[in-house]
Amino acid sequence: MLGFLWALIIGGIIGWLAGMILGKDIPGGIIGNIIAGFIGAWVGSALLGDWGPVVADFAIIPALIGAIALVFIVSLVLKGMRKSTD
Repeated sequence: MLGFLWALIIGGIIGWLAGMILGKDIPGGIIGNIIAGFIGAWVGSALLGDWGPVVADFAIIPALIGAIALVFIVSLVLKGMRKSTD
């Protein structure tokens, strides 16, 4: 149980850092940060492998790169959706 809680915290921090690096808000607040961290970790590990420091089963560098890419893509999609409704 403690491992799962630790993974949620690290996933949230990774998602938050990705949003801060890009200067974009992630929809959904804390839950959105956690989701972005988990999906970013999965994408980053699939594309880049598991190298660098590992915390709570997250390879930090690939997870952060994957989360940055995810936040960037989500922000582009949301921006496009806002323009189409105007």
